[in-house]
Amino acid sequence: MAGHSKWANIQHRKGRQDEKRGKVWTRVIREIMVSARTGGADLTSNPRLRLAIEKAKAVNLPADTIKRNIDKATGQLEGVQYEEIRYEGYGIGGVALIIDTMTDNKVRTVAEVRHVLSKGGGNLGTEGSVAFQFKHCGQLIFAPGTPEDKLMEVSLEAGAQDIQTEDDGATEVITSTQDFESIKIALETAGLKPELAEVTMRAENTIELSGEDAQKMQKILDALEDLDDVQEVYHNAALIL
Repeated sequence: MAGHSKWANIQHRKGRQDEKRGKVWTRVIREIMVSARTGGADLTSNPRLRLAIEKAKAVNLPADTIKRNIDKATGQLEGVQYEEIRYEGYGIGGVALIIDTMTDNKVRTVAEVRHVLSKGGGNLGTEGSVAFQFKHCGQLIFAPGTPEDKLMEVSLEAGAQDIQTEDDGATEVITSTQDFESIKIALETAGLKPELAEVTMRAENTIELSGEDAQKMQKILDALEDLDDVQEVYHNAALIL
């Protein structure tokens, strides 16, 4: 299990983020702009914007940059308008992919996504072709060594849907999207800080890949994440690298 553990995946993801700080900033800026445009600039009534700002602070995005892009999104400053588009497709061995993008040019974005998939041995699917294999939920992942009893007690009391401990020692807390923020606050108040906390599309079942297939699949994932318009890539691959 260690080869495709959630903990290993988080470390890989963080490593790539550290390598490409500018790309990470671009992603959080776009998320801030879309969140503010769709839900308004009032943080008390816009949980999506609150989470976007929290992510921005976690990657050290300057406060004035955050404010400027909220102002752009709400019409107080002139700025580019981004549109959210979700693509679904398949990778190696039938792995299901959900690719969330924010773009100011749909033609460019779909062409780039299609190119990465076809070049890597996958293909673009139709709307709804793989989404049923994922659950829209809140996810908090805690490092190996986190006190399991305390984590379970606080999580369940706060209303978590499920708690799973992986073979590598990491613990995953699953919440509804509505309860995500309150459960996160309850855990952090109890001194339990997650390594990863996000509203996500969580795969209901996984497809295990190893050897050359796993390497090919990882190349597809990395290439998709490198695209400027891609915000998030969700998949159901369990990679043993």
